[in-house]
This record gives sequence, structure tokens and C-alpha cells, in this order.
Amino acid sequence: MIAVIDTHCHLTFPEFNGRVAEVLASAARVGVHSAITISTTTADAIRATELAALHPRLFASAGVHPLYADKPCDWSQLQRAGEHHKCVAWGELGLDNHYATPSHPQQRVVLDEQLDHIRQWTARGLAKPIVIHCRKAFADLVPILAASGLPGDRFVFHCFTGDSTDVRMALDLGAYVSFTGVVTFPGAHDVRAAAKLVPIDRIMVETDSPFLSPQPVRGAKPNEPKHVVHVAAELAIVRGEEPRRFNDQLDANAVRFFGDALRVPRMAEL
Repeated sequence: MIAVIDTHCHLTFPEFNGRVAEVLASAARVGVHSAITISTTTADAIRATELAALHPRLFASAGVHPLYADKPCDWSQLQRAGEHHKCVAWGELGLDNHYATPSHPQQRVVLDEQLDHIRQWTARGLAKPIVIHCRKAFADLVPILAASGLPGDRFVFHCFTGDSTDVRMALDLGAYVSFTGVVTFPGAHDVRAAAKLVPIDRIMVETDSPFLSPQPVRGAKPNEPKHVVHVAAELAIVRGEEPRRFNDQLDANAVRFFGDALRVPRMAEL
């Protein structure tokens, strides 16, 4: 059986209420041995860590999504979530130019404050990798991240939907790049072209559940962590990789980026 990690899902969302154990068990049966539930607000970061604490192979992040920049924000909550033993990353954070609201100035204020807090927490020994949301905003966001003082190789651009120019900007920063079911969509030619450019040791996969079900299960709602296997399979085809070796590399990349806690467990732990 393959071993792969869904590095980005949202299991605190209403679609998964009362179903998380079932969803994770279903994922484990196809080789998805771990998942990271990503937070969108400071309150959600607390919920994410509390949920992760209930499931051995579920981990969490702590961050404020740019599209939630107009929601209440309590940085002490984010720090508390970041201190939790199941929290493996900051984020997701960044900029989104696809939607008109929250406004770009609102997003930027929250981004700047968040990066400032992460720098402070990092200096105090709470260093974690950072999950980046960047939609139609590479030219705006990459210089901000480059000037942040945080290591470029500790960023991952999640749910990459840009083109080859965008991916080169992320790679020049030193970042990792993560792909969703979008790479399987018939019209996603630019995304597939970009996927070919990512070094083998800096690529990851995710579902972004409950969104973006990959093409083989396009009608499935909600999307679930188990479907990340379809993303990995498509990327192997696009890049001309041997599937099993590629899955091993994806798993190794995620463990290197997020930490040894995500290493393949003994089968008894699944």
C-alpha cells in the first residue's frame, strides 16, 4: 500500500461534523496515513488543535486566512494553538486578490500583524513551517515574504493555481509548492505546466477538503483526505515519475517540512 499525507484539509468545517473519525479511517484504508487540518481564524485554530488531540494521525495549524481578515482576531488564541503539541505549522496566511472582500488593506493589516507575531514566537523557540494562501497575488505577496526575515524554505504555497511565472517566484523564494485536485482538471493546463517545474524534493499534495474534489471523483461532496491519492497519481503522470517512488518522495517531503511527527506510523496506529 502507498503511504501519503494530506497536508491540507479543513476538518473543522461543518461538512465533517461528527464524521472525522470515519473520514480518517476511510483515508487510512487507501494509504493516507496522516492529515493536517488547517485553521482559518484564531478561534478555529483552537478548534483545530482540540480536534487533532482526539485523533492520533491528525495534526493542526494555527493561522488566519486572508479571506477571514474581517473576522475577530485574538493573537493570544493563535499563540496558545501554536503551543499545542499537535500543531505542526502556522497558517494558512497570505493574500487573495480573487475576491473583493475582505479588502486588500484589511488583508494586509492581518498579514503584517501575523508575520510579526510569528517572528516573535519563532525567536522565543516556537518555530514552525508556514502555510501560504496566495491567489492571484504572487507579485504582491512574494516580496512581503522575502522581506519578512523568515526562512524561504519554511514556506509552502498551498493549493497552487498559478502559472509557470508564479511557480518560479515561489521557487526562487526557496519555498515548497503543494497541489490539489485542480491539477487533475481538464482545463488546468497552466497548473500542470507549473507542476513540472517544481523540484522533486519541494513538492507536496493536499485535498483542501471539503473543496476541489479531483477529477476521478469530481462529483464527490465534500471532498475528503482519501482523495489525495488521485492528486498524487495525476502529478506522477504529469511529471513522468514512477508512481510508488514518487509517493515515497511526497511522503518524505511532507515529513521533512512539517516534522517527524508525521512520519509513517506502524500499521497498528492507523
